[in-house]
Amino acid sequence: MTRAVVLALPFTERWLVQNSPARRVPSHGTDLFGVLYAIDFVGVDDRGRTAGRSDWRTAFATEPPERFFAFGRPILAPADGVVVATHDGEPDHEARRSQAALVPYMLGQASRVRQGGHVALAGNHVVIALRESPAFVALVHLQAGSLRVAPGDSVTIGQQIASCGNSGNSTQPHVHVQAMDGPDPSVAQGVPLAFREYREWPARTTQPRIVDSGIPGEGAIVEPLRATAS
Repeated sequence: MTRAVVLALPFTERWLVQNSPARRVPSHGTDLFGVLYAIDFVGVDDRGRTAGRSDWRTAFATEPPERFFAFGRPILAPADGVVVATHDGEPDHEARRSQAALVPYMLGQASRVRQGGHVALAGNHVVIALRESPAFVALVHLQAGSLRVAPGDSVTIGQQIASCGNSGNSTQPHVHVQAMDGPDPSVAQGVPLAFREYREWPARTTQPRIVDSGIPGEGAIVEPLRATAS
């Protein structure tokens, strides 16, 4: 197996882990678009909630992305490198927690891919060529208009590059992170990744553990030990 790329978590505060490669590979059920080892993080509060309120829309309809804690949180460079690609301008669409809204949206995924390729899935995103590795990292589903970098810019670990959004194939605001062997997700192969220096609350536990380097488990809540926005 290819050696894992070790990154810093690309945010501050606490986030819920979903679609972890610690649970299965391919983590998202496919090896297309470089997502083989990708991982998703959904912002939560200290109580582990993704949003501060629920109402009839939560059960039966869509919800505004601003309702969710992740929306607008800073997204940070997970390593030193150079930006090789960006995309902005995709809207942050309504979020979906209800089955009534979620099922028809998921059934339309194949059609969105045929019409828009990987951009339809990724929405607004940044791709970084890592300085200390031949790999590339993509940060996906960013907030429209929030990108602070452009191709050719050098970035340093912990530097804010954008904000978390709900663009692309996203059912609620979150950040999707993947490592690849090339800059173009439409043809790149996924590369294993891991993260350094974070606190993890494994699923169904209340006691955290300190992780020097690893892959957060499915359903865990994590927060970085050192990363700060700048």
